[in-house]
Amino acid sequence: MGYESAWLSYKENHTLKIPWNGSKIYADTWGKTIEAAVTELQRAVKEICGMDMGITGQEEEAGILLKKEQDNALGEEGYKIQCRDGRLTVTSQGEKGLLYGSFACIRMLQTQEEFSAEEKTEKPSAPLRMLNHWDNMDGSIERGYSGNSFFFEDNKILVNERTRDYARLAASVGINGVVINNVNVKDRATWLIDEVYQKELQQMSEIFETYGIQLFLSLNFAAPMELGNLDSADPCKEAVQQWWNDKMQELYTRLPNLGGFLVKADSEGRPGPFTYGRTHADGANMLADAVAPYHGKIIWRCFVYNCQQDWRDRKTDRARSGYDNFRPLDGQFRENVILQVKNGPMDFQVREPVSPLFGGMEKTNEMLEVQIAQEYTGQQRHVCYLIPMFQEVLKFRTYCQEDRDTVEDIVTGKTMGNTNCGIAAVVNTGNDENWTGHDLAAANFFGFGRLCFNTSLSAEEIAKEWIVCTFGHDREVQEKILQMLMMSWKTYEKYTSPLGIGWMVNPNYHYGPNVDGYEYDRWGTYHRADHLGMGVCRGKKGTGYAQQYREPNASMYENVQTCPEELLLFFHYVPYTYQLKTGKTMIQHIYDTHFEGAEEAAYMADLWDSLEGKIETKVFERVQKRLAHQKEHAKEWRDQINSYFYRKSMIPDEKHRTIY
Repeated sequence: MGYESAWLSYKENHTLKIPWNGSKIYADTWGKTIEAAVTELQRAVKEICGMDMGITGQEEEAGILLKKEQDNALGEEGYKIQCRDGRLTVTSQGEKGLLYGSFACIRMLQTQEEFSAEEKTEKPSAPLRMLNHWDNMDGSIERGYSGNSFFFEDNKILVNERTRDYARLAASVGINGVVINNVNVKDRATWLIDEVYQKELQQMSEIFETYGIQLFLSLNFAAPMELGNLDSADPCKEAVQQWWNDKMQELYTRLPNLGGFLVKADSEGRPGPFTYGRTHADGANMLADAVAPYHGKIIWRCFVYNCQQDWRDRKTDRARSGYDNFRPLDGQFRENVILQVKNGPMDFQVREPVSPLFGGMEKTNEMLEVQIAQEYTGQQRHVCYLIPMFQEVLKFRTYCQEDRDTVEDIVTGKTMGNTNCGIAAVVNTGNDENWTGHDLAAANFFGFGRLCFNTSLSAEEIAKEWIVCTFGHDREVQEKILQMLMMSWKTYEKYTSPLGIGWMVNPNYHYGPNVDGYEYDRWGTYHRADHLGMGVCRGKKGTGYAQQYREPNASMYENVQTCPEELLLFFHYVPYTYQLKTGKTMIQHIYDTHFEGAEEAAYMADLWDSLEGKIETKVFERVQKRLAHQKEHAKEWRDQINSYFYRKSMIPDEKHRTIY
């Protein structure tokens, strides 16, 4: 299957004034990453400007210079760009920084940003900027909406030109770590740490390393039993510890660039230390000790909850589980352990509060986990630009100290002064021709990388960059796609689940609408609707979840009057007649937002239709089909949600619209 170049598809622009003299590139150091940077510059300048750039060993002959210099302020990944006296110079302390700086120069050419004699300096905000693939070795992708895996097929590892082009895409937006396999490690995936896959993993690791990316693997905690024929995986047993020590020595000898491992344990049926009466710290530290001699990291997911909940039980609360499991262990984890925490306490809903583990853990490394695979936000059949949501999460104040207390501060190392921290995304790629199924979903991949690298960028700035890099410079195209992206998250929220209640989708495959899909199930995701109102009591008189936050957040969420209304039903059971700050009743808000959302989905489809002839036909038609589906599916959401709550409440719509 062929594939496209996404935002690295360079548009010819021979009218662009080249800001340097000379047609050669000079690098004062050489290695495979520098070679990749030079190749990227040559390709982009040729395709955009029509100029062939050669390579010279003489600095005075060059128009573009890549130079390493000692600059602790920039570090190995930061860079400076400066155009002076007819020369474009990129400097960094490390080869990665020169690669990122080269991609930044290319982006400036694409967007026609002016090169200046003043230094343009950029240093990554987050130390770790990671993509988590949920790819299975049979080629399927769990929660994948863009075709099959381009890493695996029929229990074989694929290493080819697409592997390299994937690495180029990731590096172009500053990604420096990739987990290639699903966190639910089963069957042949357990064998990825065995020598049977040595050759292919070495090849992949070398390609990744060329583009400044470390390879990570998801790990099966029960591997000593499944691969080593031990009778236990108890992390406190000497035989188990020795098995892991031997395995890591063997593995790192073959894969010296291996970054470490992502572990899902004691969650949704996956094995872990609980089986042996041990803690998460016991399990994580055992693995951390095994990889420490090789500077490896153990990234331990905090997505842990009792998935056997009885729906009749109103005290057990899935939202509490992350904090309840991990907060008592604060300070007990090794320095090379990082807890990976989902942005919210549930599961990537269109609206959730920020997890109280951020700010709750004062002595433990943490990473933020978000999802750009749109599992609950339209599955890449709906356009839903998620960068505004991620920015809201990053700006959330935890009050763990007087300043530097936001989620951004915590995961970028400003709060604790640590470097084992960062941001990870469950990625949205597959082997579809356009990489992400929905062409507009590529904005989430691009946007995630850019946001991790520079958290000061706005969602709008990032969207504008992506649109120009992908579609070119037509003003109407830019304005209309920007409008679509910037409205899409709130639009999706309007016609799906209201006021933070979440879910309302079909079990297993998580596509909606299905209001009661999970209502009487074991997964702990309830809306508690009856004929008087709905919502979950998570205050002191309910599950007590609100008290997991620090003050003043705990009191804010506890009080129905001060609770942010977009999260009202997450924290409170509210009568349908409850009056919101807009003056509307809660039930009228549900009716209105669902009608508005469906209208906005139709408007987005019309905006796209108006661009016919201005966008490549194949791309135009692909997106047009997805938007047509979204338009009709939004109506289905509108009608099912409104009809359900009308039948529950028997309160009519004040505007007398059709509700079934």
